Amino acid sequence: MLPTLTDLDALRSHLADAPGPHSAARAAAEARNGQLTKPPGALGRLEDLAIWYAGWRDTDRPEILAPQVIVFAGNHGVAARGVSAFPPEVTAQMVMNFQAGGAAINQLARVAGARMDVHALDLDRPTDDFTQGPAMTEADCTAALQTGWAAVDPAADLLVVGEMGIGNTTPAAALGAALFGGEAGDWTGRGTGVDDAGLAIKTQVVAEGLALHAGQGDGLDLLRRLGGRELAAMAGAIAAARMYRIPVILDGFICCAAAACLDQTVPGALDHTVAGHQSAEGAHAALLDHLGKAPMLSLGLRLGEGSGGALAIQILRAATACLSGMATFAEAGVSDA
Repeated sequence: MLPTLTDLDALRSHLADAPGPHSAARAAAEARNGQLTKPPGALGRLEDLAIWYAGWRDTDRPEILAPQVIVFAGNHGVAARGVSAFPPEVTAQMVMNFQAGGAAINQLARVAGARMDVHALDLDRPTDDFTQGPAMTEADCTAALQTGWAAVDPAADLLVVGEMGIGNTTPAAALGAALFGGEAGDWTGRGTGVDDAGLAIKTQVVAEGLALHAGQGDGLDLLRRLGGRELAAMAGAIAAARMYRIPVILDGFICCAAAACLDQTVPGALDHTVAGHQSAEGAHAALLDHLGKAPMLSLGLRLGEGSGGALAIQILRAATACLSGMATFAEAGVSDA
């Protein structure tokens, strides 16, 4: 088990000392891939994904047998400003839907053979409105990070984290702008489908948050100031997976905004992650570019919940199946000349 996070500095220390991939296993996977019964590079990015995964799992013949999907839910003070097309009560209602197995992520996790867990974080106590001050105290942010940190199953061999939180594309947009620069309008999208008036309100809220908090510390500081409990929990889970050398498939805009807070605290903190998809939320493509992550899928998804990441489990499983299951030229008796 990992030690409990006592404060933000504890997470900073863990990220600074985080383990990397196993270089010998990666080299062995590259060597095996070069001997398989196919022209060099014929499987394109599947080959890169499989070799990347093999390095983190310390084997040249990897299998994905125990994926885990975790959905974190939180409520936001800025929702009272009218930034979402849905009321905050929907967060708790959707948590009940997750628990009953009725959401899209339940179906996608089931099809992927993934264990699914749901964590609701103080839904009756929304974060503070970040236009008036920090969204969370350090104690609240640390507690949310700890929830994610402790939620990862050490026996998992792949992790997807998702979220539910009415209004949470607003803190995600604010984090994108605060971390990487640009105007509020560059990062603010329609989220759940707000109209033009709603988009204008949302953009103004993001601009007010930036005016108050931009430049105030590193990625974890900004996560505390502009984020939310479910974003912090996702960041905590992604960081814990790194300690266990469990590869992570990132989901959409909100998940990537949470992950970016780790990346902007300690460079290389996301080396164990890949992007599952590019969502329909306008600024997600820019966020992926800043993170240097090419998406596996682009299907116009904008649901959240970890849905795009869970769908991409199948792509990564196919990649590892080819690396591990294909015969080499020697094994198949096929000439490689």
